[in-house]
Amino acid sequence: MEALGATTVGLVCKDGVVLASEKRVAYGYTILSKMGKKVFKITNNLAIACAGLIADMQLLAKSLTAEANLYELTYKSPMKVRNLAKLLSTILYSNRLYPYLTEIIVAGVDVTGPHLYVLDPLGSLIEDKYAALGSGAPLAMSILESEYSPEITVDVGEKIAIKAVSAAIKRDIISGDGIDILIVKREGAIEKFLPIEV
Repeated sequence: MEALGATTVGLVCKDGVVLASEKRVAYGYTILSKMGKKVFKITNNLAIACAGLIADMQLLAKSLTAEANLYELTYKSPMKVRNLAKLLSTILYSNRLYPYLTEIIVAGVDVTGPHLYVLDPLGSLIEDKYAALGSGAPLAMSILESEYSPEITVDVGEKIAIKAVSAAIKRDIISGDGIDILIVKREGAIEKFLPIEV
């Protein structure tokens, strides 16, 4: 399958997870928006980051937020990262004949620590320590491969994520217009925006 447009990265750190994605929304080589959001806070301890069709990202983010909140109300405890990833895997697989055109990183922190899962449009589910998705993934992955360590903190992880997405923005025409960053720690989630001029 051809890589879906965007550059999205995620890293597991010893004290949390870091997700980052650029903001450009393109159709072929036409830029439709410079303000696209591809990183979504689901709850205070769960988040997703996507590459692909923006409408599918938004629909899945809303559905997962509703399901995670319902889980918390029903069971009086936060949903685990693996539970959210398995739920999304089931949703994606059940729509395999008319798939959502998006690749997704599910990440967060729960009672077992920080976790990151990678899902393709058909619901394949792989746990990993770091990942890059989208058309700029090969460029971003080269940075992650050379600089990642399981012992890094989210502060260092944030710098690596920014460097990885920035590298893709410089060479991938479909990526650009700034970086959205979402950091999830045990204490909660923090969202940031970094303008990037290339």
